[in-house]
Amino acid sequence: MKIFDTQLMRAWDAATIAAEPVTSVALMNRAALAFTGRFRELFPDTTQPILVICGSGNNGGDGLAVARFLHQAAYEVTVWLPPAGLRRSSDFEAQYKALPKHGGVSCFEYPATPETSVLEVPRAAVVIDALFGTGLSRPLDDFWADLVERLNGLANTIVSIDLPSGLSADGVVSGPCIRAAFTITFERPKPAFFFAENESFVGDWSVVPIGLLPDFEQETPTPYHLTVAEDIQGLYRPRRRFAHKGDFGHALLVAGAYGKMGAAVLAARGALRAGAGLLTVHAPRCGYLVLQTAVPEAMYSADERARCLTSVPDPGAFDAVGIGPGIGQSPETAAALAALLEKTAKPVVIDADALNLLSQHPDWWAQIPAGSILTPHPKEFERLFGACSDSPARIRTLLEKAQTHRVIIVLKGACTAVGLPNGQVWFNTTGNPGMATGGSGDVLTGVLTALLAQGYPPEDAARMGVYLHGLAGDLAVEHLGMEALVAGDLPKGLGRAFARVQKKP
Repeated sequence: MKIFDTQLMRAWDAATIAAEPVTSVALMNRAALAFTGRFRELFPDTTQPILVICGSGNNGGDGLAVARFLHQAAYEVTVWLPPAGLRRSSDFEAQYKALPKHGGVSCFEYPATPETSVLEVPRAAVVIDALFGTGLSRPLDDFWADLVERLNGLANTIVSIDLPSGLSADGVVSGPCIRAAFTITFERPKPAFFFAENESFVGDWSVVPIGLLPDFEQETPTPYHLTVAEDIQGLYRPRRRFAHKGDFGHALLVAGAYGKMGAAVLAARGALRAGAGLLTVHAPRCGYLVLQTAVPEAMYSADERARCLTSVPDPGAFDAVGIGPGIGQSPETAAALAALLEKTAKPVVIDADALNLLSQHPDWWAQIPAGSILTPHPKEFERLFGACSDSPARIRTLLEKAQTHRVIIVLKGACTAVGLPNGQVWFNTTGNPGMATGGSGDVLTGVLTALLAQGYPPEDAARMGVYLHGLAGDLAVEHLGMEALVAGDLPKGLGRAFARVQKKP
């Protein structure tokens, strides 16, 4: 699914208005009706009072239309209008004139200073924020900043139309901003929804379709994309009835060190549950009993040393290689990683300590095969590429480095971002905070290596692996809860995750 920035969303609106044709007011009504439908799902009690606080632009017009539709649905609605003297948009004026004439929607102008009006908000009221939306081009100050801060100080639930007022749709909070409990946005999520800095302002967000022109989406490029179930269904390859283990690749995992064999076990279980036909784990000799007992389905390749890795098997004998979980950063291990990169021409999965070693040896970049998948968490990302000022800067760096090095970079987090060499970034929609536990990334390394071994192109393997990994976590949480989830639960959920993305006949 494509995600558009503010400029492209406005262009999409304009293209729809021109092509249907439809007036801007009619399109606003369409959006307001969609918002109202979702709002009624969240707040079905029509006796709960509703307060709509409007700005003087088109977001305020949205608010007026929402007030009218909620009134028609038997809610008790009050509207606060912007102070007299502010220039109102033509669509705002049209929506104001469309309010019921019999006084069913009470309207009051909030004064030039907000102290008194804010204190009069009923405790039980749901407040709908229709102040600015995406129309804001600078941080709020003076009167508007004061109003927003006072609204945030209320105990009332706030629901924002399209975007919390004060937030840039494409960036992070840089001034006073509404702290919404819910944000209901139109047609596509905003890039800002995927940045950690905005979490406490956006709240729980949902998207409602408003029937924008399909041709515009298909023909308009954008770097931002969202991975959804339909995308993964299109990538998934069903197994033939007469297939055998050789059809699904031989994966090699280079993992583990003394005291860290659990990482190798988790990665191996992830690879096996993700469908690798054969799996070999190369680990120090201290891992022999651990691996043969914990993962009997995997073959064990013993390193010469007992406590750390000093060598790797010939990568040419395998369909895919993953390296990094639990390997440590000893000089001997660094030499083994350098040797692996020199020998292999196929894409590899690089994680954990292998990434940390790469950050210490930037000359290795020239040896990394095109299409390799790197899976840093934010701290590892920083070690590799330097500190970034905020999330948008980090995404820009992600895309720049993916293109420069011709690799796929999986920046792990709440909305894991998969940066591709073609300049696209795909935000993931699965996963939950319960997965913020040691070993989750090791499982992901195994999943990605298994998908590569089965012949999935690296770009598809990365998007699919991240999605399935997160979905396995979502399924595990259903019966375990977030606090009790451990990384070992993720491989167990992969079977159900695969079942979810298979197309039904």
